[in-house]
Amino acid sequence: MAVDVLLGLQWGDEGKGKIVDVLSKGYDLIARFQGGPNAGHTLEFEGKKFVLNTIPSGIFFDNTLNLIGNGVVIDPITLKKELDKLKDAGHDLLAKGNLVIGKKAHLILPTHQLLDAASEKKMGDGKIGSTLKGIGPTYMDKTGRNGLRIGDITLPNFKEKYQKLVDKHTSMLQSLYGEVADFSEREAAFFEAIELIKKFELVDSEQLVNNYLKEGKKVLAEGAQGTMLDIDFGSYPFVTSSNTTTAGACTGLGIAPNKIGDVIGIFKAYCTRVGGGPFPTELNDETGEELRKIGHEFGATTGRPRRTGWIDLPALKYAIMLNGVTQLVMTKADVLSGFDKIYACTHYNYQGETIDYMPYDICSVEAEPVLKEIDGWNEDLTGITELNEIPAKLQSYIDYLEAELEVPVKYLSVGPDRKQTLVLH
Repeated sequence: MAVDVLLGLQWGDEGKGKIVDVLSKGYDLIARFQGGPNAGHTLEFEGKKFVLNTIPSGIFFDNTLNLIGNGVVIDPITLKKELDKLKDAGHDLLAKGNLVIGKKAHLILPTHQLLDAASEKKMGDGKIGSTLKGIGPTYMDKTGRNGLRIGDITLPNFKEKYQKLVDKHTSMLQSLYGEVADFSEREAAFFEAIELIKKFELVDSEQLVNNYLKEGKKVLAEGAQGTMLDIDFGSYPFVTSSNTTTAGACTGLGIAPNKIGDVIGIFKAYCTRVGGGPFPTELNDETGEELRKIGHEFGATTGRPRRTGWIDLPALKYAIMLNGVTQLVMTKADVLSGFDKIYACTHYNYQGETIDYMPYDICSVEAEPVLKEIDGWNEDLTGITELNEIPAKLQSYIDYLEAELEVPVKYLSVGPDRKQTLVLH
């Protein structure tokens, strides 16, 4: 058996949570492999809406085990809030026993968030657009080899280890940013949340995943954010702090590259981005605002308005290449209903050349999009359930994308609900 991987191909917010939820009943294990609580995976079914930040999107199926893997950074306070909300909605994960947590996952401390905010404040206009969740500083401590991990919370000297790292952070806050903050209230909430986490099964996640494979069970790795936010291959420095690509599933779960099966890449029928950084097809006009309004393009976690633009084929081809994508999912096709004309970026005008790939630097050097005009469709897609109901012009758009991207579009999402998903192939 192999691990299938599901991840985003743009700048995040592609609808990964919904598709994981749709696919979950066919898998024995859903494993989140990177990122932190800046992720907002939105799921809708049976008239209810859920937003998951850290918890994998397969938790609504009792026969599916869910793992928070070692590549994830966990804010205990946020995780407790998630768990409490789910419990209030009738989904007590502790009682159900379908959530386990990797011991090697790193902890976000209250002081990590203070460092995050102080750093962004000091950068001023050059800020990254961080969600201020403490994720970047936590990954910095991880690579600096002095972070705290989930497994540490069971040690008798955990509070000593915690205090040592907090002392380092408060010293940095004072010396680098001139800040002395009172975080006692958040610290109390942190330790309260730690006590809840201790009640869950803490596992050696790499052993769990590989044992599932040996037993012939089906595993789906769930990514957060999107390929263009990858720390190595995204639009650096306006990126996240982890590897959002297929390679991140290997390091974030402890699986060998030859254990990767299908790679399911998700993209919107258009593009969005949150925070700072380059966005070649961005629409700073009425059309962009209309896309934002119709698509409800506001962050599921932060509520921040997303920047909007047309689909970017050079960026998509780049993401498909990096990830080894074998099948595609197109989401939010319904948002484009009613536009007489839509557009696709086919190339960039870049430093006097016309290119069809993602260059080294699109931050300080502008990549001007070359746009292809495509006929839009007026039909409402949200109620369609059969392939023969897909409007001809939408089908032409899908055919065009498949020809350009050289990967089949297997799933089409026409609304936020679990049921609003069509299997095309």
